[in-house]
Amino acid sequence: MVVEERPVPELGPNDVLLEVSHCGVCGSDLHVFVDGWGAPGSIGGHEYSGRVLAVGDDVRDWSPGDEVVGGPSQRCGECEYCLAGRPQLCTGRSAPGVGEFQGAFANFVRVHEAEILRVPPGVSMRAAALAEPLAVALHGLTRGGVEAGQRVLVTGCGPIGALSIAAARARGVTDIVASEPHPTRQALAKRLGATVVTPDDLPKPRMPFDLVDEPFDVALECSGHGAAMESALSQLKRGGSLVLVGAGMTWPRFDNNRILLNELVITGAFVYDPDGFPQALELLASPDFPTDVLIESEDVPLDGLYDAVERLVAGDLPAKVLIAPNSGNGGAR
Repeated sequence: MVVEERPVPELGPNDVLLEVSHCGVCGSDLHVFVDGWGAPGSIGGHEYSGRVLAVGDDVRDWSPGDEVVGGPSQRCGECEYCLAGRPQLCTGRSAPGVGEFQGAFANFVRVHEAEILRVPPGVSMRAAALAEPLAVALHGLTRGGVEAGQRVLVTGCGPIGALSIAAARARGVTDIVASEPHPTRQALAKRLGATVVTPDDLPKPRMPFDLVDEPFDVALECSGHGAAMESALSQLKRGGSLVLVGAGMTWPRFDNNRILLNELVITGAFVYDPDGFPQALELLASPDFPTDVLIESEDVPLDGLYDAVERLVAGDLPAKVLIAPNSGNGGAR
């Protein structure tokens, strides 16, 4: 990965040019940089906030100075999934991280006018950069049918796990257990109101029809580790759901008899609900939502990105890391 000079993107008639304020480092960015998912020459970064600098000739809804966040990419609107209200599964979508989008780990980013949303009054640009990953966390709750009164397990308390805990508590869920081996991430999960255990603390039922003493309605697997997926499955009650939220490079080996005998559901959660971004921005505007706890206190300049990636992989940075391309010295802006 290198930092280099590139021309400011030219605008088409329906494009908007943004000066990037903040861009979060996503778990998929770790795979792009560390595991070889990224296309050579591409620019990463899709969790961003920014200010409108210029607009294309046909743009009417945006003006220079508007504060915005990047929203969902455009879908075809015509395939069976779009028509069924599941645009995240659109047959015309590009592969994650390797499409034509040139991201916001840059001073400026060009986006289509339909792919940004206005930042609500009272929400800082730092907080607004959480909109995309928070929308991902909310989609995980939707896929699991998470609601107040349930017992929920979150495995992996990195940024997306932490956001899942915060989003679940915002929905009225009070019985949340977080499984996490790293002390800094354990501390963050505790601050967010979860009961914290280590992966070794989770019991291992001997037979596929055996249940743990206090089984869970839903498990949100946010680490991407195969062993965590297997363990989360074994913690469910009959009829429970395992939601795979975190992408990973190690594959699980699920007990098919446990799934069969207990009628368990395993599902993925890819990107967002159709109204995920408005929901996320509404939460970020709520005075009770723990935004400051969910973001690392210091912004990172562009040339500090790879160091931040390495520290995220190691678990040393538990909360969301924000890159501030135009900050100069890396301080909060």
